[in-house]
This record gives sequence, structure tokens and C-alpha cells, in this order.
Amino acid sequence: MQRLNGMTFRQLRALQAVSETGTITQAAEILNLTPPAVHTQLKTLEENIGCAMFHRSGTGGFELTAEGRVLLQAQVQSSEILSGAMREIEAIKRGLAGSVTLGVVSTGKYFAPSLVADLKRSHPNIDIHLNIGNRDQTIASLRNNALDLVIMGRPASAPATHEIILGDHPHVIILPPGHILADRDNITPEEIVSHPIIRRETGSGTRILTTRYLDRIAPGIPYTSMDVDSNETIKQAVIAGLGIALISAHTVTEELKSGRLVMLRRPDLPIMRKWYLLTPKNKEPTGATSAVVDFITKQNGAYLPKISN
Repeated sequence: MQRLNGMTFRQLRALQAVSETGTITQAAEILNLTPPAVHTQLKTLEENIGCAMFHRSGTGGFELTAEGRVLLQAQVQSSEILSGAMREIEAIKRGLAGSVTLGVVSTGKYFAPSLVADLKRSHPNIDIHLNIGNRDQTIASLRNNALDLVIMGRPASAPATHEIILGDHPHVIILPPGHILADRDNITPEEIVSHPIIRRETGSGTRILTTRYLDRIAPGIPYTSMDVDSNETIKQAVIAGLGIALISAHTVTEELKSGRLVMLRRPDLPIMRKWYLLTPKNKEPTGATSAVVDFITKQNGAYLPKISN
């Protein structure tokens, strides 16, 4: 406990800044301190903890030790908790019932803003923050206590959450109109993988589903792929004729309706997944969070985009 009492926020911020930049000089610039001041903060922290937080890398920069990584993770989590507490305090000061941070995976950004708008109209006394990220980013934020609730696909094994199914989440393969595979039936797996596959980045749930689908229908058959970091880029790449893609149907409703994209026809498509509303088990929900959960579940998925074949 004595070691904990001797620890300060300045020391932890110095730890995080040096970890992010790799140098004391750059960390000092970020913290608006002198390099000797940052060095002193780290030295005092290490003396208090009783072990080194960093070691020198082969390039001369600073890398976290195993002990340093543990403390940095605690720093990130505590910062997220304090940020949430400050949002809650600011909401109360403004006469609101509380603050809720809703995390949504990037595929859900096509319906999340309208859902949040409906929430704000229904509960004007709740301050609602929307946090968008890919699957890995959203899970990391949930693990770090940065989110009160999450809308995403298949729940992660950790952290432990309470789960409510919100509705179906279909995934389809999209093509540009006039593509050789468009408007055809009985398309073989070999024909699919003979065309470049446009994929989301590593860490995306859509990327995971794409890999599993192709491994299932065309095991061992190599294919050409292109990785991009957003659904919008995938759509534009397919429209431009750079390849085909497996994507959430909820991200392409407008393009399918206008005819700028078409769906590949196969008996195993669309792949049907579910949307889930998750709340962390290690975090007691506030009254504001419970009100938001109740509102979302009572919508019965009415906010989800409608797909026409």
C-alpha cells in the first residue's frame, strides 16, 4: 500500500508518454515538460515500485519491461474510468440524469447515428457518447472500462458480458453490375476465388468472417486479396472493378437499391449472423445505462437497415 500511496498521476502519464514515443525527449514535448523532469518522474516511479519500467531497445529507444506493461495497462484502464467519471459529473452539473458511452463496431455506423438521435429525443436528460471502432478496438475499449454498452456481432470470450440479441445481421458478396458472376446461379467456389477479394483490415469482424467463409468453401485454394480499412473503401473498390467482397448487407443498402452494386447469388448466401447488445458484467449499470438498454431492446431491431433481394 505504501508503494501505491507514493505513486502519482504525473509518474503514470510519464510512463505512458515514453511508452508511446520511445524517447524521453519526445515524451517531454507531449507532456510540456523538460526531459530531466520526465526522467525524474520515471526514476521516482521505478524506485517506488522496486523494478525497472523500461529497457533499451536495439535501436536505442525505450521499451517497456514486463512489469512496465502491467502498470501501463492499469494506467490506461484507470484513465478510462476517470474519463467516464468526469463525463458523468459534467452531465450531472448540467442537470442531466447521467452519461452513457455506447460503443459500436464500424459496420454499425450505418444505423448507430439515427439510433442515438432517437435515444436523445426519447431521453434528453441523458448525455450519450458514441464510440466507433473495429471489432478489436471495441473489445479493447470494453476491456478497459471505456464503454457502458456495446452493439456488435459475435461477443468476445473476454471480457464477460450480458448479451441481448437485437436482430439479424446478414452478410453478402457484392459485385459491380455487369460483372461476369452477376445475375448467375450455380456459381462455384473456384469461380469466386478466381477474382480478387477485397477485405477489411486485421482486427475487423468482417475480415474474420471473410476468411472463414473462403476457407470453408474453397479450402486450400489460393486467391488474390486486397486489404482496406473501411467498408466505404471496400464499396468503392468493388464499384471500380478491383474485385469482389463479402460485406455486411447493412452497409450497402443504398448501393444495392440504386443498382451501383449487386449481390452474388449462392444458396449459402447471405450468411446470417446476429447483432448483440452487450453490457460488461464487472460494471454495475447506472440508471442512465439501464434506461438506454431498455430503449434499444424495445425497438426490436426497427433501426436496422432493411435489405431487399
